[in-house]
Order: sequence, then C-alpha cells, then structure tokens
Amino acid sequence: MLVEKLGIEKSFPEFTSLVHKCWMRLDTWLPAVDDLLSFPRPAMACGRHSGFKHSRQQEGNKTVTRPLSYFHLHLISDATGETLLAAGRAAAAQYANARAIEHIYPLIRTEKQLRKVLEGIDAEPGIVLYTVVDQKLAAIIDESCADMGVPSVSVLEPVLNTFQSYLGAPAHRRASAQHVLNADYFRRIDALNFMMEHDDGQLPLDIEEADVIIVGISRTSKTPTSIYLANRGIKAANVPLVLGIPVPEILFAAKRPLIVGLVATAERISQIRQNRPLGNIPSLDTGLYTDRVSISEELAYARNLCNRHGWPIIDVSRRSIEETAAAILALLRNGKKEGSSS
Repeated sequence: MLVEKLGIEKSFPEFTSLVHKCWMRLDTWLPAVDDLLSFPRPAMACGRHSGFKHSRQQEGNKTVTRPLSYFHLHLISDATGETLLAAGRAAAAQYANARAIEHIYPLIRTEKQLRKVLEGIDAEPGIVLYTVVDQKLAAIIDESCADMGVPSVSVLEPVLNTFQSYLGAPAHRRASAQHVLNADYFRRIDALNFMMEHDDGQLPLDIEEADVIIVGISRTSKTPTSIYLANRGIKAANVPLVLGIPVPEILFAAKRPLIVGLVATAERISQIRQNRPLGNIPSLDTGLYTDRVSISEELAYARNLCNRHGWPIIDVSRRSIEETAAAILALLRNGKKEGSSS
C-alpha cells in the first residue's frame, strides 16, 4: 500500500492534528523542562550517565551555565507517539548544548506494558514525557517516576484541561481517538495518491484537480513539500524547472491550481547537490550541476519565469519542509495568485 511504503501514516497524523495544540500550551511545561535539565541526580555523576553535566552550577554568589553533553528523554504514549515526539523535540531544541537520547515507547495501554517501560527508565534515568489518557496509567507513571527520583510531565493534560474548562464537558479519554477512518482520512489518502501520480513533472490531463503546483529547480524540496501537503489533504503536483528545457504547456493552461515557485540561495543548493547528486540523469555534467554560477543562472531563470506569470515565490534557504508547507497553506487560505517573494 502507498501509505505503508512511504511510512507517512505512521509518521505524520498525530503531528498534523494535535501538535499545534501542544504548541499552544508549550509555555505551561517548557519552563518545567528548563528546571528538569538541572534536576539533581547523584547517580548520573558516574558510570554510563557521566556524559550529563548539570546546566546550572553555583560559583560563589553567581549561578553559571555549564555546557550539557547528553540526557535521556523517555517518551511514553498510548498511541503512535508522534505528537509526543514532536513536542519533546521542540523543547529539546531549545538546548543546543544538550543532546537528547530518545527512548520512544508507543502503544503503551496496559499496566504490564508500562511496568516494563518503567524498568527501562530506572536503568537509564532521565526526563519522562507522556501522553496517556488512562488516568490510572498516568498515576502509575507519576508515582513511579517520583519514587525513582526522575521528573515526569503529562504533555497532553494541560490541553485536555483547557478543553474541558472551555467546553464544560469532560474528555472521553480514548487512546488514538484522532485515528478514525473518516472523510478527512480518505481525503488525505486521495491526496497522497494524487501527489505520487503528479510528482517530478508528471502532468496528466487531470492537472486541474490539483490544489497546488510547485515549481523550482533541482533540490528546492519540491517533492517532500508536496508529500507534506498531501498529508494535510492538499492535492499537490510538482514540476522541475531545467534551464534549456521548455516547461510543459499544460502548466500555463492550468486555471484552478495555485502555482508556487521555490527558490534558495546558490550556496545552499550547491551544498545539497554535492551531498545528494542527481544520479538518474546519465549525461549530467556534475561540475555544472554543483557550480554556483550555473546554479545562479538556473535560479534567475526560475525567478524570471515565476515573475512573468505572476506565481508567488518562496525562498526555502532557511525554511524547514513544515515551514515551506505552512507558507503555501497561507497562500491558499488567502487565495494569493499574484507574484511575490517571501
């Protein structure tokens, strides 16, 4: 099956449906994580935990920050764990000197499963984050972590409490409640199939069904951005722009889709191309492919084409795939068709 081959259903659904809620409440537990990184663990001063150094140390009357080496981050979920993983990484990313060694425990729904997980935590102590809707299991996590002397944080609980307070009704507390075979689910599957049929310049006659057509020179993240959008239910096609090769006429005839151009700096594209050469073109001149002057000419051609046809341009040099997709979604929401650069 397409989704199984891509691994997308496993990797993205919780992220796309709930992570924004965690971000909304991130301020409620990120400060706690800040304190947790200096959580007193005498056992960590030796043996396999010796790579951890407390982030704060007292020197006289001053508190100084010391570089961190690594720490263990335990993520317990009763579902796939993607929401938890995204939130945990968002917090860990705020500590550049500390490398989080991730221990991910998905589909933990029984006390027997949980006890085995807790044994692993006791062997390699560290911060424990969890998304478990069963309050009995949540209590076991908190009590066991307290006994072991390690911190635990329920990532989803502040969100559920906010919902309960605002809606005036308790949560159903069903594990994986967001994973249902509803219309939205099948819309995303349909969008993924559409993307695969319209990847890398494949423009069959049904191109008018596309929501977005992404154009750009090689290594501007057209395909991964299309996949991400498809997982949001957006039908995305992408077309490579190659200097000297005419753009398919059907692209210019498209009326319904939003056409967006992706660009980056010549330096950035050259770096990516050196690391990931385009091996499927036998006659490719590798020197020209990675040459910054040649890349600058390709970019000028792409920008000129987009400006000529009024297609908005997004610079992806410092953008992640998620940020690029978010910019495209914003253009879709605003119905923006005129040329611009962002």
